[in-house]
Parts: sequence; structure tokens; C-alpha cells
Amino acid sequence: MPNTLKVENDANMVKKSDTAVPKLLIIDDDESVRKVMRFRLKDSYDIVDSGSPEEALALALQYKPDAILLDLMMPKYSGFEVCQTLSSLSFTSRIPILIVSGESSERYQDYCESLGAKGFFQKPVNVEALQKKLAASGIGTGIHYPVPLHVQEAYRHLNYAKGSFPVSERVASEILSLPMFPQLRLDQIRRVVQAVSGSLSSPQIAIPAAQPQPAAQV
Repeated sequence: MPNTLKVENDANMVKKSDTAVPKLLIIDDDESVRKVMRFRLKDSYDIVDSGSPEEALALALQYKPDAILLDLMMPKYSGFEVCQTLSSLSFTSRIPILIVSGESSERYQDYCESLGAKGFFQKPVNVEALQKKLAASGIGTGIHYPVPLHVQEAYRHLNYAKGSFPVSERVASEILSLPMFPQLRLDQIRRVVQAVSGSLSSPQIAIPAAQPQPAAQV
């Protein structure tokens, strides 16, 4: 018997943000993933996040975010159940739900969309493959920080070396600069957005999950 999420659908719980900044709700039981998402998206969104599906449903009703990023595999309640619940409630049914999961898009994308999801992004993202796919569509990109800040010439006096900040170095190698500037026409912006969205939905862009190594015999 599947778990059934119970959420009070009360109009008094709905609280739309007064700020003009779009509000984003991130639902993922992995705190490190939520931290990375907050770091990457904080300049563009007002972010609320939770590792608990039950709490996240209450937050969705309370704040009514502009979009929801949802993981699939979580304890107690899965992302499938959360997606179906959000899509069935009148106060949240119009909120776009984007699945961000390590699970295969080939296996789950159609099913998630049948539950109401508007997109499926497989994590982690293969940045090099993404660049090649966008280039094939005539959209140029570049690694925003090809040389991490702490090893650039301007900061040599701090005596940091490659390997001093492994997380920063990894993130720097993954951040892409896209052709986005004020002079772009609306049709050009849409073309870039559609190309990126279509590329991230491709299974070729995803990095295969690492397989667990067998335990050493002692």
C-alpha cells in the first residue's frame, strides 16, 4: 500500500512573496545538493528548501513558489508521490515542477511528466557534452572561470596552489557562460533557453553514476 501524503489545502496557508524576485522551492533530502543549488541560484531566486517531503508540501502551500526543483529518491515519500500531490492540489497545480535527479531520464521522464512534471534534468551534468551539444545548435559557451580564482595571477601573493580548494576548482570547471546580454532579442533568448533545456534532457549529457566498489577481502 503506497504512502499517502496528507496536506491541508487551506487558502489561509497560501502566502505569495511580495518581492519581485522569483521564489524557488528545492526539495531534496541531500543537504549538500541543496547547498550547491542555493549557491548557484541565489543571485536570481528567492530560495526556500527542505529535505523533508512533508515539510516541503507545507512550504509549497505557504509560499506558492514560482517553480519547484524536486528530487525523486527520498526516504518515506518519493518524488513521484510529491509530484502527484502537488499537481492535484488546486493551489499548487499550476506551479512548474522540474525533476532534478540522479535517476535515468530514459527510465523516468515520461512517467514524471504524466504525473505533472514540466521537465527532467539528470544530475550530475556532463558540462563538456553540454557545450558540444549547444555548439552543434550554433550557441557558443565558455567556462566562466577556466582558471580558478585562487590560482590566478592576481592572487598569487596568497600562496594558494591547485588543490587548495577542490570544491571551488570543480565548480569553476562546470560553470558555463551563455550568450545572455541586454541586446539579445526575445526570440534569441528563447532559442538559447530551449537549446539548454533540450540538451539537459538528453541522456548523453548526464554523467553515469559511480558504481559501488566491492569491499576488500580481509
